[in-house]
Amino acid sequence: MASPKPCRPRSAGGRSQSPPEQPLQVKVVGLFKSSSFQIAKSAAEELKNEIWEYSSYVMCFVNDQLLGDAFDLQKWAHKMWDVVDFKPPELYEALTVDYSAKFLTDTKHAFVFLDISIDCYPIGRLVFELYCDACPKTCRNFQILCTGKAGYSQSGIRLHYVGSIFHRVVPNGWIQGGDIVEGKGDDGESIYGPTFEVILNQYQSEGKRKSQFPSKCMWSQLYQMKPDENFSIPHNKRGVLGMANKGRHSNGSQFYITLQPAPYLDRKYVAFGQLTEGIEVLQKLELVPTENERPKQRCIIVDSGDLYA
Repeated sequence: MASPKPCRPRSAGGRSQSPPEQPLQVKVVGLFKSSSFQIAKSAAEELKNEIWEYSSYVMCFVNDQLLGDAFDLQKWAHKMWDVVDFKPPELYEALTVDYSAKFLTDTKHAFVFLDISIDCYPIGRLVFELYCDACPKTCRNFQILCTGKAGYSQSGIRLHYVGSIFHRVVPNGWIQGGDIVEGKGDDGESIYGPTFEVILNQYQSEGKRKSQFPSKCMWSQLYQMKPDENFSIPHNKRGVLGMANKGRHSNGSQFYITLQPAPYLDRKYVAFGQLTEGIEVLQKLELVPTENERPKQRCIIVDSGDLYA
């Protein structure tokens, strides 16, 4: 970072005070997806001082002393150095979108969303970060099922999460959805076929032709993918996204979201993502009344797709 430049604060009488012995250190700590962070960031840049980022509400410090939020920093900068911010709020909103999109794109991970309703009442959006570098096949499967770009399977199943339900809520465990066939929790289908873990190796070992591969996905794309997924992502917190299965190599379209750390799922189920937005939505789903782990209210995915398409 560039070294901060000394500033001369104004006295009450309008005369400049002598410069401080050490240059002021202005730090901005805040959630980068908040427009108030952009406001504070702009004010700090006018003062030519340091800017720090942290995933929390915006807090501004001067010489390690808490000053307040972004607007407190603006007022302080105006009082001490006549810094006036004429930028409209709409500009900061646009900067927030651009900044967050660039930041998230640079991670090389995919970001998808699920819009949820309970008994036809919209409750909000779940946003997931998909770890494409660790689990490329699983992430691509989930991402395409969110967008619906795969169309229909050979068996006539619509490969899209929209319209499917959360059919299971395990208290202090997880919520589960993604049965795109009948929604009962005993079926599902991936974009690669009914299940996808070992289909490629199986068909190659049997010597079958490419035209016989049971998927609308291009053979060349699947052939270039890593041969196996892994269990490198632990179930160590709330909001971990993973694929439900019926045993080894049986991933389809069903998925789960953990409600607390679940280490007993490690090395049995492939985790491949994390909830990044929608904590309150997950809580609402968690609190839906159930009978034998079946929600009594209809919890539907009304829309889904790429967050930054």
